[in-house]
Amino acid sequence: MKNQNKAYLYVALAILAWSTIATAFKITLRYINFVELLLYASLTSTLLFSIYLFINKRLRKVFERPRKELLRLAFNGILNPFVYYLLLLRAYELLPAQEAGTLNYFWPIILVLLSIPMLGQKISWLSIVSVFVSFMGIVIISTHGKPWLMQFSNPFGVILAITCPFIWAIYWILNMKIAGDEVEKLFIGFLSGTSLIIIYSAITHRLSFPPIEGLAGAVYVGIFEMGLTFIFWLKALRYSKTTANISNLVFLSPFLSLFYINFILKEKILLSTLVGLILVIAGIIMQRYVPELEQKRKEVRQK
Repeated sequence: MKNQNKAYLYVALAILAWSTIATAFKITLRYINFVELLLYASLTSTLLFSIYLFINKRLRKVFERPRKELLRLAFNGILNPFVYYLLLLRAYELLPAQEAGTLNYFWPIILVLLSIPMLGQKISWLSIVSVFVSFMGIVIISTHGKPWLMQFSNPFGVILAITCPFIWAIYWILNMKIAGDEVEKLFIGFLSGTSLIIIYSAITHRLSFPPIEGLAGAVYVGIFEMGLTFIFWLKALRYSKTTANISNLVFLSPFLSLFYINFILKEKILLSTLVGLILVIAGIIMQRYVPELEQKRKEVRQK
């Protein structure tokens, strides 16, 4: 099989897995609370990463990194999986799956905004337009298509769901600044983050053995949201000729997710959710092509 075909295979597996996660979250939360779900899912992911590194004879190498790098990666584990998923899963408890899941797709735009102070990048007027387009999509989704009323189904849930992309974007930027294998970095982060989750669960008295349905759902989330799917995605990036060949395919995931939410959870998909999602993705795609558009403008001016 050619490398590009391998890339498409891995990205297809990642998309299919990620698109089921909103549904998996809601089903699992019927049996266990959000802290328990995070605990058993993160334990599963940490174990999966350790097995993957052991099979590839890289597990010992992980701990040979400089102490400063290990501490930085351990700090990143506070952001993801601890804080990020704690807020996200609580949002899923409070909001419909279509609302919580779709609001979380705002993170690429947040990444652009945070890159200005954290990476010293400049933002063009086209980037500002793309941010505005995505922001309008978020407003439409969270107000169920009535932005002029500014009434939310659950204000606290919406705040949590919108906060999650900020946490993820900060984590992403901090992780980018540390060189090395991505799976190794994920393993260290999950090792520290899961340790905090265990402590938090014990303090809040939510450390208990869950019913089999809840445990099965948490293991599924640990494999296909936090663990194996990241490996699929990284392999797709490695085999693809260019990132652009596969990155835009990821936007199929939220639409597939809405199909599962409607078919399995029986949630009626609101028109406002579809319109808002289209605006969010349109803003993200605009942002991705901003550098090309800027370059073409310069070439036209030079001529």
